[in-house]
Amino acid sequence: MTSIRKALTIAGSDSGGGAGIQADLKTFQELGVYGMSALTTVTAQNTLGVQGVYPLAPEAVAAQLDSVGSDLPPDGVKTGMLFSSEIIRVVAGKVSQYGWQDRLVIDPVMIAKGGSPLLLQEAVQALITGLLPLALAVTPNLPEAEILTGMKINRLADREEAAKLLHQMGPQFIVLKGGHDPAGDEVVDLLYDGREFQYMTSPRIATRHTHGTGCTFSAAVAAGLALGQSMTDSVHTAKAYIQAAIEDSLNIGSGHGPTNHFAYGNRTGRRGQQ
Repeated sequence: MTSIRKALTIAGSDSGGGAGIQADLKTFQELGVYGMSALTTVTAQNTLGVQGVYPLAPEAVAAQLDSVGSDLPPDGVKTGMLFSSEIIRVVAGKVSQYGWQDRLVIDPVMIAKGGSPLLLQEAVQALITGLLPLALAVTPNLPEAEILTGMKINRLADREEAAKLLHQMGPQFIVLKGGHDPAGDEVVDLLYDGREFQYMTSPRIATRHTHGTGCTFSAAVAAGLALGQSMTDSVHTAKAYIQAAIEDSLNIGSGHGPTNHFAYGNRTGRRGQQ
């Protein structure tokens, strides 16, 4: 019998179910990985926006990570909403303590789809200096990459320069997502390993239902790594997964609705299979 592969998400809770811990666990399940979680914050949230953010005490985050690390060692790890420098320092310490650096995917969650801040301004530097050096991969969208690098990203050449700067901060792989670029009929994502740039394109879908795309994509990457896939294969699977989730919309909520976490499994017939 094949041993079950496990993935851990360290992120916030989304009461609307479209992003955060909820999106991550759905993605893990759909891709055949046993999901575990450590909550950093609880949010009151729906498709219309974020109505409240309630961070957990850093010691509560540490206790959750100890519970997982001491008994259920993960094969893949991802971070999402970390909110504060105190929580970032706790997470960095536990990543180092349990040796998760070779499987850590950082989604640098900073701003909600509706514009609410999900990472305190003072925590950006802690993310750059404390956690990025420990990461195997980081998966920023264009606005997040601009904040992390301090540069404007307008052209494809700018994306390559930003990827180089992010690589210098420590992660072995940079996945720069292009969905926030409004130009063109295609979304262009970039994978950089410190040597080569690999561009990946997909059709742009005209929809407002894209809540949780970043969380879902990074969770799919972490799931691929947990299953023993290469980074390139994990990213390609994640891109196919999120493309299906956006195309086959659930059409729920009055605002930015969630993506369809069932879609990829429905298309491929591989839901939850090891």
